[in-house]
Amino acid sequence: MRKANHHILVIRFSSLGDVAISVPVLTALQNAHPNCKITVLTKPAFASLFSHLEGVSVKSIDLKREFRGLFGLWKLARYIRALDVNGVADLHNVLRTKILKALLPTMRWVVVDKGRQAKQQLISGQVFKPLKPTVERYADVFRALGYELSLENPNFLPPLERTNALENILKNQAKPFIGIAPFAAHKSKTYPFQKMKSIIDHISKDHSVFLFGGRGQEQQLLERLAQSKANVISVAGRFSMAEELTLMSALKVMVAMDSGNAHMAAMMGTSVITIWGVTHPYAGFKPYNQPLENCLLPDREQFPKIPTSVYGNRYPKGYENAIASIDEMDVIKAIKSI
Repeated sequence: MRKANHHILVIRFSSLGDVAISVPVLTALQNAHPNCKITVLTKPAFASLFSHLEGVSVKSIDLKREFRGLFGLWKLARYIRALDVNGVADLHNVLRTKILKALLPTMRWVVVDKGRQAKQQLISGQVFKPLKPTVERYADVFRALGYELSLENPNFLPPLERTNALENILKNQAKPFIGIAPFAAHKSKTYPFQKMKSIIDHISKDHSVFLFGGRGQEQQLLERLAQSKANVISVAGRFSMAEELTLMSALKVMVAMDSGNAHMAAMMGTSVITIWGVTHPYAGFKPYNQPLENCLLPDREQFPKIPTSVYGNRYPKGYENAIASIDEMDVIKAIKSI
């Protein structure tokens, strides 16, 4: 147990899913050490992920303008020094944070072990077994700093109060609410849109379905889809991230790819069904506190090289559509089981 009034700096700049994974760890840290002050450095776009955590201060860092380049890192190091922290939890472990560590040699600094060698063995086919979850790798950083915590009995904090705009959408919709986030960063991790439309057709007969996605093309696709169907509402591009988190906390289940939306819903305590392509939950990115049976996977007898990469950006010929081998009825059964 660390003494009261200690101050920890947490660094994780990107990406969305990786930042979201840190939230349940910080929640557990607060529960175990309520007098410990926590400051998070992250990109402005991700600051809202921590908005429901009282006692967590978020410093939005613009790495493209104010803190750009080597001079920007020197400036950021001065900024960190002025925060007067007792330790730094580096959950990113990239060149930028390594330079920051070198610029702050007297500061207690613990870096996350990403398990790169073990992940390489997994995607190369040398081993096929579950690796340490990323959420536990994050927790190990705080343990190394001297802060014991456990992730076994999660305590999900209540969401933010619903805004009027969000309340107006929800008040006329019948529960239970089902969320679907049909997109991912890479095609190999994205379930075919026509198959997803079939799932939405089936589920929306009895449930209110909320579609999540980004602005631009995703927003346009989902709006067109929602306009043609009853009980289907697209929220893509309509709400802030804090409002989306509030909505996710009201869902009975979220259906998502191996993507940031899955981790956002999981950090709010919502049941999450994930659809996987050439990536695999064994790499450690299964959404927090979700059973493995909620991860729907291609048949490895048909696609024995899965996982072909950690992030879904690499795959051999013939694997780009492996995710399409997952049957729509299996997704529907998984939703109905919850």
